[in-house]
Amino acid sequence: MAMIEVKNLTKRYRDRVAIDSLEFAVGEGEILGFLGPNGAGKSTAMKILTGFLPPSEGSARVAGFDVFEQPLEVKRRIGYLPENPPLYPEMTVRAYLKFVGRLKGVKDLGQDIERVARATGLFEAGVLDRLILNLSKGFRQRVGLAQALLGSPPVLILDEPTEGLDPRQRAEVLGLIRRLRGKHTVILSTHILPEVKETCEKVLIIHRGKIVAHDAIGKLSGGEAGLEDVFIKLTAA
Repeated sequence: MAMIEVKNLTKRYRDRVAIDSLEFAVGEGEILGFLGPNGAGKSTAMKILTGFLPPSEGSARVAGFDVFEQPLEVKRRIGYLPENPPLYPEMTVRAYLKFVGRLKGVKDLGQDIERVARATGLFEAGVLDRLILNLSKGFRQRVGLAQALLGSPPVLILDEPTEGLDPRQRAEVLGLIRRLRGKHTVILSTHILPEVKETCEKVLIIHRGKIVAHDAIGKLSGGEAGLEDVFIKLTAA
């Protein structure tokens, strides 16, 4: 079953085409690596899938619901970590997660906050009752990931989830993402290609708003050329 279906998705800003006729599907429980150079259109595509931007043309469905005709049903089923998480620095981590959980209508909110805090290392670090303002960039990124996990949404869209993390924290977050396989459908956008090889089953590469590759990671990088070489070749023009 495809949890995400995209057909002819296009976004124009006057004369500039940000994404051009994207068509792809992501299966239930699959982790898709979403790659492309800066300005390729990755963030635009993710904002459309999560209902933050309207498309110029095309359609997208999440868990069988149309993103544009049934936006509330879609948002109930998506956990979204944007590149810059929308945190409130004057709130404590716990208060912020409570706020997001109430917006999402999460049941047993106290238990769910503890679950996501443990999953992201916030609980063990003892930062739940600290102001977000006083946290390092790495811990703020963890708070953003925790809010995306609240309510156990079936679909997770993660834009640069390891940004700002040190090597140990990065390894922990990647381990968490790997454990999501089979339980959640995940779109993972990152510039760090080894992360994709560690966590993803399939890779989609876009360049100048168009899909230039979409295949199993083993097929793309299984020959003499590694994933890095394939990426550079496909995005060089």
